[in-house]
Amino acid sequence: MEHSYVKTAQHNINSGFGHDSTASEVLQGIDLTGKTALVTGGYSGLGLETTRALVQAGAFVIVPARRPDVANEALQGLEHVEVDELDLSDLDSVRAFAGRLLESGRSIDIAILNAGVMACPETRVGPGWELQFATNHLGHFTLINLIWSALTAGEGARVVATSSAGHHISPIRWDNINFEGNYQKFEAYGQAKTANALFAVELDRRGSEQGVRAFSVHPGGILTPLQRHLPKEEMVALKWIDEDGNGVNSAFKTPEQGAATQLWAATSPQLEGKGGVYCEDCDIAEPAIEGVPSVGVKEYAVDSDQAKRLWDLSVTLTGASLS
Repeated sequence: MEHSYVKTAQHNINSGFGHDSTASEVLQGIDLTGKTALVTGGYSGLGLETTRALVQAGAFVIVPARRPDVANEALQGLEHVEVDELDLSDLDSVRAFAGRLLESGRSIDIAILNAGVMACPETRVGPGWELQFATNHLGHFTLINLIWSALTAGEGARVVATSSAGHHISPIRWDNINFEGNYQKFEAYGQAKTANALFAVELDRRGSEQGVRAFSVHPGGILTPLQRHLPKEEMVALKWIDEDGNGVNSAFKTPEQGAATQLWAATSPQLEGKGGVYCEDCDIAEPAIEGVPSVGVKEYAVDSDQAKRLWDLSVTLTGASLS
């Protein structure tokens, strides 16, 4: 009998959690003993909080890091954590990491694609790819495709792509995906975050038959090293911080609150049998409303046709495909 995929409705399920819920709250009562999680960027900002919470719930956590020495220092004292080297902007590095992981024979129960860059100066990697699209999307796309057998080896893995309300800034720029001759740092970031959401849509469709479900999440506004490329004056103008560098936006979350939505998506029994949806504030998000910025998910970020088009383009660019 042919498998029939039914996409989960993009609407709240009244999870009982919300904007202020923390990582420890959403994991209360969830035992991850014997489970293995992979968290890219799991040594900084909300990634570090995500790793801590997973370990406290009993999981063994693999943290691939562009700077393993920095990661080891940040994770010092945490048991059941292993750091390995991975530069998502370099596909040779992605292939090498994936090879080591598969050689270890481990199965992966949870993959949280948390690492990323935001609003950086124009940078080209590989064959001229724009850095944010290459790192945030293509690197993660290649990684998941290469370790697919480790994800399907367990009893129902979940993949969580960390997107952002920044996806509201831009859909996929099909006519100039690398912003050649017209680089705009926030629009490029928005496109990369839209790509993260679309990746989860198509990955869930392809993986559901093998028990792998995928979600994308907006963790919330959080002051973390993700903002390292933004000048202080710019963050003051955006009303994120004051002149002394203190956070002044009351809508912003703490890192522990910021980690909550991706941990909820990765572990919640409420999402059993669901997938392919964009989540925020520890629930499935509602569709965005015209004129209301940064709330909910734009239709273009969860559109099945756009998701398949992006998948096919990503295969062409990277040569990676599920196996």
